[in-house]
Amino acid sequence: MTIAGVIFDCDGVLFESRRANLAYYNAILARFDLPPVTEDQPDKAQLCHTADSRTVLTSLLEPGLAERALEIAAGLDYRQFLPFMDPEPGMIEGLRRLSSAWPLAVATNRGNSMTDILHHFGLAECFSAVVTSRDVARPKPAPDMLFKAAQSLEIDSSQLVFVGDSELDRQAADAAGIRFVAYGERVSGDWQVRSHGELEQLLALVSSDP
Repeated sequence: MTIAGVIFDCDGVLFESRRANLAYYNAILARFDLPPVTEDQPDKAQLCHTADSRTVLTSLLEPGLAERALEIAAGLDYRQFLPFMDPEPGMIEGLRRLSSAWPLAVATNRGNSMTDILHHFGLAECFSAVVTSRDVARPKPAPDMLFKAAQSLEIDSSQLVFVGDSELDRQAADAAGIRFVAYGERVSGDWQVRSHGELEQLLALVSSDP
């Protein structure tokens, strides 16, 4: 298979960010005097980890409050939550190696926080394209951001792979016609890896296979 570029999800692939995501949404819930979401509420916690802000806040709040919550979210400085984000082992070094071999993109249901994250961890130069939920009409599981990433990279979808860790990621890849690398144990894909070291080995192997 010819691999001409690689697209990454952010949360759960580049970073273990569950603590940061819960802290972010709980800061918003606190403004409404609502109790925090905890890891003891797996469905809500997973929603906070994978979905876009509008979907999360619409689900967590009473009808009619989501717009106000989004205004509050827009006023939060996400940098206060960066200490809660842990880079996946080997990710930073791996991305720097991969970016010398292929153009890379991020396609994430995050919004404006993605820019702060990449700059904070010194990763901005690794990516040729960054697509967030703010850049498309429909977030994942719709394929819109993968199509936009492919367009930005100027690479046909058939020559891209998408690395994700959730069912939303897999559905988006399927809808976009992009081969899917499942990262971790939560979802299956065309290939499965459990670390960034395994990902580098896989990409080298697949790209060398005629």
